[in-house]
Amino acid sequence: MRAIGRATLALLAVIGQLAIFTGQTLSHLVRPPLYPREIGAALFQIGWSSLPVVGLTALFTGGALALQIYAGGARFSAEAVVPQIVAIGMVRELGPVLVGLMIAARVTSSIAAEIATMKVTEQIDALVTLSTDPMKYLTLPRVLAATLAMPVLVGVGDLIGILGGYLVGTGRLGFNPTTYIRNTMDFLEFHDVLSSLVKGAVFGFIAALIGCWYGMTSGRGAMGVGRATKGAVVAAAVLILAANFLLTEAFFST
Repeated sequence: MRAIGRATLALLAVIGQLAIFTGQTLSHLVRPPLYPREIGAALFQIGWSSLPVVGLTALFTGGALALQIYAGGARFSAEAVVPQIVAIGMVRELGPVLVGLMIAARVTSSIAAEIATMKVTEQIDALVTLSTDPMKYLTLPRVLAATLAMPVLVGVGDLIGILGGYLVGTGRLGFNPTTYIRNTMDFLEFHDVLSSLVKGAVFGFIAALIGCWYGMTSGRGAMGVGRATKGAVVAAAVLILAANFLLTEAFFST
């Protein structure tokens, strides 16, 4: 019982610390300055530099999804639903989740390692000495950039995923290209696209925030940087999956 109690208290302490960190980060939005150069650099790192891995992930996922749906639908003579299911599967779930997890693997780890290294080498202390708030200079630009860039990445991922399904459907499974596109366009609704973009913004916020928090709270030395990086990726991935469930429940529950 003591072990359970200690673990529970430790978990509640971490949740409280993260909540305070989140509140402090958001409070800097309404207090100048905003450091536009740092925001621009973070947008390039998180958004533009992530496009290749996002595109490849979505392309192969869309193609594999089309093959799986066709094979499963053939058991019930329902092969014709491939365009519709690929579209809704990519836009509602697979697109946002896969992009979120790729960003957690690529960006969250990078942010955590960068800030943790700055802490170890006392660069953060130097910022404080220069009367610069580390959270405003390091955390806010990355969180803001990720929140803005992720919906764009998710939108691109959705389109490329649908393209992957289209290429497999028309080139491998014998679908008519015009009919495939028409079925895709007729089946998707604005609500589906909106949910995908909102998920992207939330996942981007989580990925950057967790990376910054683990970096700021990392231990000293190379071991501290390694633990911060590993913990940030795991925590961001779990929180993204949990947030996906909650958002799906909010958008599509009847």
